[in-house]
Amino acid sequence: AFFDPAEVQVSMFDVLGDHRAEMAAVIKPTKDPMLFLAPARLTLAKLEQQLAGQFDAPFKLKDALAASLKEYDYVLIDTPPALGILTVNAMVSSTHLVVPIQAAYFAIEGTDDLLETYERIRARPNPALKVLGVVITLFDKRTNISRDTHEQIRSVFGPVLFKTRIGKNVRLEESPAYKETILTFAPKSPGAQEYRKLALEVIQRVEEDRIASHTEDAA
Repeated sequence: AFFDPAEVQVSMFDVLGDHRAEMAAVIKPTKDPMLFLAPARLTLAKLEQQLAGQFDAPFKLKDALAASLKEYDYVLIDTPPALGILTVNAMVSSTHLVVPIQAAYFAIEGTDDLLETYERIRARPNPALKVLGVVITLFDKRTNISRDTHEQIRSVFGPVLFKTRIGKNVRLEESPAYKETILTFAPKSPGAQEYRKLALEVIQRVEEDRIASHTEDAA
């Protein structure tokens, strides 16, 4: 693991909740000198109820991140599967959105609510938010389900779809049990190679968007 969970004294729950801990107190270095983590615990789920009704609830994460953004090249926010206040916080705080879709029947239908929320957030609290891309996960080229779903997703999202697909892979399933990322657990596995390719695609699209934005501002 990057660090012992027992060492975590404060987490994102303390930042976003009533304790109002500083973001700098939560961010921890890892074994990788280029990677820092802001850990969360299962108690983070309690915030859905705790933040309900607070007028500034959607902006908690954005406000907390403000002082730390300049310290890092990229900030990645992992969201829960449910479209609650935590996911809204992530979208209000972000410049770009990466949408993972499993290669399974009906998976694409689950994106409707997400994209509706995305449009609402663009309409007011974060008009700069953009969908950077859609990535297909759990792809199994041996099955008709995966192939058919891939074609369906491509027909809906077109050029927004990342070229890289994340396939079903035993090593990917095993790595969390050993508290490792796929890049440290099985760096030569297909899963590790696919995530490296995806990372390069993400970086390329972000940089291209930055250049385009600067060009528009200068015009």
